[in-house]
Amino acid sequence: MTDEAAVKELRLVVTAEDYDAALRFYRDVLGLTERAAFASDGGRVTILEAGRATLELTDPSHAAFIDDVEVGRRVAGHVRVAFQVDDSAATTERLAAAGAKVVAEPTRTPWNSLNSRLEAPAALQLTLFTELGE
Repeated sequence: MTDEAAVKELRLVVTAEDYDAALRFYRDVLGLTERAAFASDGGRVTILEAGRATLELTDPSHAAFIDDVEVGRRVAGHVRVAFQVDDSAATTERLAAAGAKVVAEPTRTPWNSLNSRLEAPAALQLTLFTELGE
């Protein structure tokens, strides 16, 4: 391997049955910046900036632990999307008002962040987290 990263960007691609509602939610309510939008014959795609991307891999046991800490029981599927935000409590309220279902209110975690869990448009389960510092 060289010092230059082989991967330049992580892009999570989500197919949304209600594209317009999902776009409004993630762009207009959550605040992801629109980078580009394209149309095909009868279809559309929008690329939204979501800050820095990482890929978090976990085994089933640790995934269950995270769910237990954030929600109190195992609820996530194979994929869960986590967004770091400045104020997870306020963002949870804003997203709930826009139609997301709150699965778990913000909870302080053992890793010192304030995390909430939501069911959001395009059938995504979201974790919102705010790092609390020392």
